[in-house]
Amino acid sequence: MKLNLSLLILTISFFSFSQSYNVAMPVSKSDLESNYYSKDSTANALIIYDYGKSFVDEKTFWLRVQVERKIKILKTEGIEHGEIEVRLYKGKSSKEKIKNIKGATYNLENNKIVKDVLKPSAIFEEENENYTLVKFVLPKVKVGSVITYSYETQSRFMAKFQPWYFQGSDPVIYSEYNTSIPGNYEYHIELVGTIPLKTNDHWVEKDCIVINGTSAANCAMAKYVMTDIPAYKPEGFTTTPLNYTARIEYELSVIRGFDGSVDKITKTWDFVDKELKTDSDFGKQISKKSLVKNILPNDIQSEKDKLTKAKAIRQFVTDNYRWNGKYERYDVSIKQLLKEKVGSVFEINLLLENLLSSEGYSVYPILISTRNNGLPTKIFPVLTDFNYVILKTTIAGTDYYLDATEPYIPFGELPFRCLNQYGRLIDFENGSYWENIIVKKHSLRHHKVNMTFTDDIFLGAIDSKFTGYHSHNLKRICSESPQAYLEQKVNANPNITIKNHDISNFNENAYNFQETIEIAMEPETIGNKIYLNPFVFKFFKENPFKLQERTYPIDFGYKDIYTYAMKLDLGENLSAINIPKDINQKLPNNSGAFIFNVKQQDNQLTLYFRIKFDHAIYAPQFYDYLKSFMSQIVETQNNTVIVLEKE
Repeated sequence: MKLNLSLLILTISFFSFSQSYNVAMPVSKSDLESNYYSKDSTANALIIYDYGKSFVDEKTFWLRVQVERKIKILKTEGIEHGEIEVRLYKGKSSKEKIKNIKGATYNLENNKIVKDVLKPSAIFEEENENYTLVKFVLPKVKVGSVITYSYETQSRFMAKFQPWYFQGSDPVIYSEYNTSIPGNYEYHIELVGTIPLKTNDHWVEKDCIVINGTSAANCAMAKYVMTDIPAYKPEGFTTTPLNYTARIEYELSVIRGFDGSVDKITKTWDFVDKELKTDSDFGKQISKKSLVKNILPNDIQSEKDKLTKAKAIRQFVTDNYRWNGKYERYDVSIKQLLKEKVGSVFEINLLLENLLSSEGYSVYPILISTRNNGLPTKIFPVLTDFNYVILKTTIAGTDYYLDATEPYIPFGELPFRCLNQYGRLIDFENGSYWENIIVKKHSLRHHKVNMTFTDDIFLGAIDSKFTGYHSHNLKRICSESPQAYLEQKVNANPNITIKNHDISNFNENAYNFQETIEIAMEPETIGNKIYLNPFVFKFFKENPFKLQERTYPIDFGYKDIYTYAMKLDLGENLSAINIPKDINQKLPNNSGAFIFNVKQQDNQLTLYFRIKFDHAIYAPQFYDYLKSFMSQIVETQNNTVIVLEKE
């Protein structure tokens, strides 16, 4: 049995154990006296010791999972750890069990350790159709308490060997997981996240399972340890926590019977490709000219230019068929979509595939997982990992990714939800393969400001241009309700008066969205001096990066450029007496840059401000650099003051 790592393990420095806490189940006086965790001052609780052991019982052949946990309560919000919930799943012929529930709360009173034990009356069960929820509530839990509890679950469901979460919403000093897996079962084992294992030991125990004294199996033994694990704290510019929370997952691959039988549970991609080809919800919905015969108008069918025609076909789909917001890969029926004009993402995009294929385009569906659904594993095929389908076609040597669910996204772009690194391109002739989903262009947000100072007021115009992913939502709002769009603009900028607003050549399918705003702005005047913050619009009002430590990537989804240029006509009566210093800052490996400068020539003041991110995704090691980078950007936007003097 091999340990496969799905993600690159990045080297991260970890601190040694905190000397104030006893890393074991017994509670010491020092555990109770310590009320602070120096590595995370914001922590509500601290997991001091987290131990798990999973093994197959020799007599019953049930999977037994033993858990022991010791937790320090640091803040009021951490008291909720005193209420423990364990979910036990039910099957058609069996259900999971829980045994040996024990727990205690320790407090320090008059310099003595006082222990209050969990009572049977504080253990509750709630029944559901699919599971039993077991709850137990520890007594007298308060800030400063240390709680301990242990229990054992027993299960016949070997298809999903017990996973182990090293990381959660609170920091962990020590987490250990021990496993014993009989040779009858082979699992794909996946370490998720970027935190390395402190211990990763494997060995074989001979004849660990003996059946009726005649048949025996060896066991694959393993011990995994992580230490000083930071809490997973959600922050912006990321995907689902499931992509990065440190844990070990198991997927059953092969079952070997004592009679010599072998049942392969996990299939190869070659096998899955053949299944998909004959699947009534997928393969039988693809490249069927009869499904879409005589649907396209004559003017589209007669178009000679390949790219123009492909754009018109996609436009035809977005104009005539509406996505219902559903992602289901099952019960897919293009016939039903053609009849009802409303359908799932698989129906909408597979209709587009059929229309393009019927007109001679080579089109390939790509199964993907959206950003909030988690990354699909590459180790083995798991079709349930995928919840979305897009298309790929090549025209005149250029590759285009296509999606027809959103009318405000131009040909060749994908909705933001689809930007989740990679997908599985399905090619029934040559075999499927992994395709990286990369947005090559930078998305742009640009403001060009021209202002003059007249009659003690600043007057001017702002020409704004938004491209790529900065334009999608603006086009949607503007198209659905122009008045709501303008109100949003007014409410977001209370420091200016909008005198006129004009949108240039609005087209919901265009790559660009452009507008011009005529504004008036009253200056802040003290005596004969005017204090001007030149940033009428701010790209970032606060630093989005605030964590002490971040262990998961910074995922913008796409590359970005923000520019802000201002020309201020000072006229004959104003002069600048305080001009900010230039800034020229770069991220490591030239992966981003920030430029800011202000110049005065004759009676004209010019300002240039530019932020560029050349990566869509930055590794966790970039976090401190990005945090400092963004801090300077926010500081510049919020606190830049140009002092002008009236002559």
